[in-house]
Amino acid sequence: MKITYVTLFKNLIDYYFHDSILKIAKEKELFEIDYKNPRDYTTDKHNRVDDYKQGGGAGMVMTPQPLFDLLGEIKEKNPQAKIIFPVPAGKPFRQNDSVRLAKQEHLVFVSGRYEGIDERVIETYADEVFSIGDYVLTGGELPSLVMSDAILRNIEGVLGNNESLEEESFNTDLLEAPSFAKPYDFRSILSVSENLKGNHANIRSQNLKMAQLKTKYFRPDLV
Repeated sequence: MKITYVTLFKNLIDYYFHDSILKIAKEKELFEIDYKNPRDYTTDKHNRVDDYKQGGGAGMVMTPQPLFDLLGEIKEKNPQAKIIFPVPAGKPFRQNDSVRLAKQEHLVFVSGRYEGIDERVIETYADEVFSIGDYVLTGGELPSLVMSDAILRNIEGVLGNNESLEEESFNTDLLEAPSFAKPYDFRSILSVSENLKGNHANIRSQNLKMAQLKTKYFRPDLV
């Protein structure tokens, strides 16, 4: 898979891939990333990529010309590239979206700034429009990273052990059951005794019950 990040601030994204699991997976060439800066495509003599809102109002809006040229170039080189806009008004990003998008060959995340992106860009180029929550951030870089992380974990070999994916929250309608590391007794706080008995059928049954209880308590909307 290839991921292209369209952003004015490459460093906000790039450093995330300098450590941990995704660094190792990138070094193994399980995926590749590159960056496109709208400022490199502007025809404005002052190198600007934003302008005042039509109709007035506070804040600036990213202008259409640089993004039209940039995204048009990407689509010309690879018509199959899937372009994604993280915006507060988008549909909620879910686990099934991450699984589905992990099968794509080329994803493009367009990070807005200021008061957002000229709507004509989104209407023309968006294949998917997502929100990661009911709140507003200063830019689209963090949502792009959140979605990328969720997607890349579903590429074979990234996690090292694909069984980890089978037991995660949101793969079913239940949250993941609580996890416990050794020892069983830590500072007189006990974990679950069934885990010590080695009966995997009973452990699975126990984990299902705990997952059901956890879901009812934390996310009753999923029940």
